[in-house]
Amino acid sequence: MILLNAIEGVLSLLLMGLVGYVLAGKGWFNKETSALLPKLVTKVSLPLFLLCNLITTFHRDDLVHMIYGVIVPMLSMLICFVLSLGLGKLCKVNKRHIGIFYSTFVASNSIFVGLPVDIALFGEESLPYTLLYFFANTTFFWTFGNYYISSDGDSRKVALFSMETVKKVFSAPIIGFLLAIIIIMLEVTVPDFLVKTARYLGGMTTPLAIIFIGIVLYGIDLKKIRLDKDILLVLLGRFVISPLSIVLVTYFIPIPDLMRKVFIIQASLPAMAQTVILASFYQADSEYATILVSLSTLASIITIPLYMVLIS
Repeated sequence: MILLNAIEGVLSLLLMGLVGYVLAGKGWFNKETSALLPKLVTKVSLPLFLLCNLITTFHRDDLVHMIYGVIVPMLSMLICFVLSLGLGKLCKVNKRHIGIFYSTFVASNSIFVGLPVDIALFGEESLPYTLLYFFANTTFFWTFGNYYISSDGDSRKVALFSMETVKKVFSAPIIGFLLAIIIIMLEVTVPDFLVKTARYLGGMTTPLAIIFIGIVLYGIDLKKIRLDKDILLVLLGRFVISPLSIVLVTYFIPIPDLMRKVFIIQASLPAMAQTVILASFYQADSEYATILVSLSTLASIITIPLYMVLIS
């Protein structure tokens, strides 16, 4: 019964993804039009979705308890990062893509895969916890991840912390999240027509995100996927070590059960799609990054229901 519920929880996501896959096969999307979807989600619908749901669901007294939980994913990622450094050296990961190895080992696709998965599995009450993980994940990716991926490429290595990384961390979804917290803390009454507008536009988030994933999956060339030691180590990090690190941290830092489950699912998700973009930008091993993102995304069709069963 638990397995059936888990499968049913992601079935609607798979069907929405199939829409994107089929439409991509019919030629509806090219490189420019498919790039519109993530922009629309991250800059318009997602910030409004977060804003609307938080101000209509949470009160001021709930926030301290909720924000305390961000310590868990941050500690989890620190553990994973240290382990990735050790495994990279011990297993002699190719130095041509060692930065990509570190980044994909630690950072997950917490929004385009994580957000719709969490809502499908746990309901909209999981949204704040998803955002806490997203904040920690984004902070790591645009600081340490960005720094080490740049070290793989032919271009100059970037600074670990800079105004540019701050801008990346405080993206539109995080700004929407922080604005909602300010509104809740100040107990500001938002006009009903603005809440309704945010709800309507925010309702596009899940279907657009999943349709985009379907488009990405259509573009995967399975013939290019070759399993080697470096790829298997990243998959081990993504689907085993990362979620287990959440279990370890929450053993010492107790948090609400729903928060714990959301964090475990978030930690077990595929690698961030932005890894490919950064690898290309820094002239690093973009083919390795593409294989990791593609293979981990395909594998998540199996691992998401599996983890749902394990944590139930």
